[in-house]
Amino acid sequence: MCGIAGIFHTDGRPVPVSVLKGMTDAIAHRGPDGEGFWAQSFVGFGHRRLAILDLSPMGHQPMQTEDGSHVLTFNGEIYNFQNLRLELEARGHAFRSRTDSEVLLHAYQEWGPACVERLNGMFAFALWDAREHRLFLARDRYGVKPLYVWHRGSTFLFASEVKALLRHPDVSVKVDVAALNEYFSFQNIFTDRTLFDGIRLLPPGHTLTLALGEPADYRPVRYWDYDFREDSLARDEGEYLEELSRLFDQAVQRQLVSDVEVGAYLSGGMDSGSITSLAARSLPNLKTFTAGFDLSSASGLELGFDERAKAEYLSNLYKTEHYEVILKAGDMERVMPSLTRHIEDPRVGQCYPNFYVARLAGKFVKVVLSGAGGDELFAGYPWRYYRAVVNDSPDHYADKYYRYWQRLIPDSLKPDFFQAPLHPQIDAAPSREAFRSVLAGHGGAPRTPEDYVNRSLAFEAKTFLHGLLTVEDKLSMAHGLETRVPFLDNDLVDFAMRLPVRFKLRDLQNVVALNENELGPKTRRFLDPSSDGKLLLRRTFARHVPDAYAQGIKQGFSAPDASWFKGESIDYVRTLLFDRKAHLYDYIQPATAQALMEAHFRGETNHRLLIWSFLSFEWWLKTFMS
Repeated sequence: MCGIAGIFHTDGRPVPVSVLKGMTDAIAHRGPDGEGFWAQSFVGFGHRRLAILDLSPMGHQPMQTEDGSHVLTFNGEIYNFQNLRLELEARGHAFRSRTDSEVLLHAYQEWGPACVERLNGMFAFALWDAREHRLFLARDRYGVKPLYVWHRGSTFLFASEVKALLRHPDVSVKVDVAALNEYFSFQNIFTDRTLFDGIRLLPPGHTLTLALGEPADYRPVRYWDYDFREDSLARDEGEYLEELSRLFDQAVQRQLVSDVEVGAYLSGGMDSGSITSLAARSLPNLKTFTAGFDLSSASGLELGFDERAKAEYLSNLYKTEHYEVILKAGDMERVMPSLTRHIEDPRVGQCYPNFYVARLAGKFVKVVLSGAGGDELFAGYPWRYYRAVVNDSPDHYADKYYRYWQRLIPDSLKPDFFQAPLHPQIDAAPSREAFRSVLAGHGGAPRTPEDYVNRSLAFEAKTFLHGLLTVEDKLSMAHGLETRVPFLDNDLVDFAMRLPVRFKLRDLQNVVALNENELGPKTRRFLDPSSDGKLLLRRTFARHVPDAYAQGIKQGFSAPDASWFKGESIDYVRTLLFDRKAHLYDYIQPATAQALMEAHFRGETNHRLLIWSFLSFEWWLKTFMS
């Protein structure tokens, strides 16, 4: 796990090594164990190393083949590298190290760009092919590891984080208004835009190739995409159950490979609990980590947000060495400057608790296992899909699901929300089109309720999960910590995408039978959080966690911010966001924003996500635009 950066002048101009070093220095936190540089006139790579496999100098990067024909700078882990190495050795390749980096380098030599289709892991890398005078970049299937790019004229830049690109003298900071519109629609960015105008995030499952003597164009090529569809082979539940159990165990075991200590996040849920149970069998004295919350001023549903007691029970059950951090309202206020610098490009949810638990874990281990991905693959949010299973047509579905995913500001309010000078740019790139672009290209038109559920699962994996993964990478690497995601093992994902919906959702047919598209008394019970979801996964997990955990109601990892924003943190919010000189009011109309916040303070509605987004955007402007 590392940080990478690079410069390519397609017109042959030499790369200034001092600039390259400055870019790499900006992401030193990603690789505290060493740095490396390589430059050949018009192309140069930088690397910061977090040593996980082969801690010797043989793992140093950028890494070259013996003949110098190929050079690699790589961030990530390839979990099937040992099998690939055996295959490459049989084809005549010789290795000097025990790293997955060297295996990747030789895999490209052997198979060219198609090598990415053989990789099971998380990765973002750049490779210089001196024979073809081409630069090749790639990002993993799911987007676990980020790769940002910027180009203008004949200059092309890439890096693991935006802050490295900002060290280049040609890059200036300006708000991308289309991305801002997406963010305040979805609390996420669905396209490859970022809040930084001109800086793109290479989409998951894509590669990019540039050649010397050609324009530095940005034309990503997709090599993989989600494809949720019913299994064409009729199998009984017992067969699926045994196969899922085998694949889940295999995924965890694959991701335990490391030359440094591995820990695990442990909440009160079944996903992290099951991962911990399997890891603890192989790793004695496994260290586990969780964050809890001071609920003295919480109310309503937020009274159940502290899962420390559940985590402690599981820790005792699996005999782990357990550590906790307890967060209070003031902890959010204290962390915002540092959090903003590291997160760079705001995405989904209130992420500061994750920052604190990553900081805790980073004090003890270099690698930590996370339960992310289980919900998106196995339908852990049934109340979302039930809103979109009865439709008159695919267009009806798209419109209905679009309205649901406008988590912050609906289109009807945008004329009064954004400042008037921004309206032409927003109208030119509407958020509805960003939404529809994600839905496009997933097989034929959906016809059955199961088709619509599968379309929803693919959509959420490409948007919500991708946002979570992008945020998690920044938060963990801020503390020199590698986060691994066993649910995103290729074999397990392939299985999950083919698993029939009846083994994921219990009440789908009951919802369909209601034949009602509008909320009402009959539908309400299907639209609240419940344990109706991840059915087969729950049966698998019942082998690893107590039944009460395997059958528990889905609960996200969140602080009681709805209560804190109208209680202990209200003065902080008012001081920062009710100031007439606040930076965000260059883009947002203050009367509208403040009216929405006042409604939350009075308890009339829950705008915690919106208030968090206001705080995030204000701190983003203070950090990067001031």
